[in-house]
Amino acid sequence: MPASATLPLIRNELQVLSDLVPLEGLHIIELGCGNARLARQLLQAYPDSHVTGLEVDARQHAKNLADPQEHLSFVAAGAQEVPFPDASFDLALMLKSLHHVPLPLLDQALSEVARVLRPGGHLYVSEPVYDGPLNEIVRLFNDEGEVRAAAQAAVDRALDHGPWQQVAERRFDMPVHYTDFNEFEQRMMRPTFADHALTDELIQRVAVAFAPHCGPDGADFVRPMHVRLLRRLDQPEATS
Repeated sequence: MPASATLPLIRNELQVLSDLVPLEGLHIIELGCGNARLARQLLQAYPDSHVTGLEVDARQHAKNLADPQEHLSFVAAGAQEVPFPDASFDLALMLKSLHHVPLPLLDQALSEVARVLRPGGHLYVSEPVYDGPLNEIVRLFNDEGEVRAAAQAAVDRALDHGPWQQVAERRFDMPVHYTDFNEFEQRMMRPTFADHALTDELIQRVAVAFAPHCGPDGADFVRPMHVRLLRRLDQPEATS
């Protein structure tokens, strides 16, 4: 599936992040870090920085602990209750994770991020856009339309009422490849952090929708992404 004619194709999101924020020597927290792939790449490129990854999925957290890396630490916790003192970090990352925060706790999570960031620190929120052929397949078993919209609305509320200023925004396409439907099923339909209530009938429906996109070399999609970079102010900006 070709990339959008109007959006750049970005294979590694560290490129976007490093273009927006100087990453040398920072204390960074990633909320909902998953397998911490970007954090590991970041520390290879900027070895004088430190990253703390928060993860609520117990199985993924155990895997992270079993694969140590210098200047990278992991804590079992969620964004809605960050177990660190005020002003502990220079940069917070939420990479496709904000929409996984329970809806009633979205505002609390962003307040917690503001609390643990130093004044002048940044929050980098990267969220998938609810659009595109890959999304149409995924929504058959995991429709995230409501939660993705809620995540963006929570950022808007934080800007209206919290100590934040949006300083940058980026949109881009990220390529996604699956060798076959089996890989798609394992990665997308059977994650360790969610139960999509799969049945044989549902799996077959998804397989039929996936099939036209898959050739001898596998299936290629692009995932449209939306990045918002917020800076934490000393005090909330006055609103008129």
